[in-house]
Amino acid sequence: MAQLFAGTSGFSYRAWKPAFYPKEVAAKGFLGHYASRLNSVEINYTFRQLPSAKTLEGWLNATTNGFAFSCKAHMRLTHIMKMKDAENFTEVFLKALEPLRVSRRLGPVLFQFAPSFKIDVDRLAAYLPLLPRDLRFAFEFRHESWLTDAVYEQLGKHGVALCLAESEKLEIPKVLTADFAYFRLRKGDYPSVAREAIVEQVRGLLGGNRDAYIYFKHEEDPNGALWAEEVLKACQ
Repeated sequence: MAQLFAGTSGFSYRAWKPAFYPKEVAAKGFLGHYASRLNSVEINYTFRQLPSAKTLEGWLNATTNGFAFSCKAHMRLTHIMKMKDAENFTEVFLKALEPLRVSRRLGPVLFQFAPSFKIDVDRLAAYLPLLPRDLRFAFEFRHESWLTDAVYEQLGKHGVALCLAESEKLEIPKVLTADFAYFRLRKGDYPSVAREAIVEQVRGLLGGNRDAYIYFKHEEDPNGALWAEEVLKACQ
């Protein structure tokens, strides 16, 4: 049965008190409380450094079975190597996430490319076969040149999801290239009508036997976490 994983991009924000985190919850208890209300989080930490086994153990101990960590691919892959000559470091990076995979807590790995990185279909086609098929991956392109059928075809060939990101700057077409959908909802506000539309879209995906991962904007206030909780409850 298809499943919805909903949350935000990060969880460690004191500004979420008291609307999401109770006043008495200390920072070390944020993830545990978060996981009691939401079932997934997008991790930015892995974009800048390889997580230690101790760090991953802490995440696992704070959450329960069924909770998914979607991790950003390291910046060396997306911003420095840009998928070129990246086989060895791809293996190193994925090995660092092995404790999450073994415990069945690893959600999709998100490759978020720089807005200045323009289309290179040949490079994409050469890189995608390096990704293991037993893991899920989503690619977020932030230069509009990537939004072409040739790119969608390559992603679909390898079961990699086109990240359906939306913001005030760029909105990605709702093209499904995998057996799951990955949404990054980055607009500043999602009024009730917009949230209802998200719920209907998610229900359609679940009805079509596609898992859905949705992550709202975070940091400044707790609205994203509260919206994610609302959508999760509406789709259960």
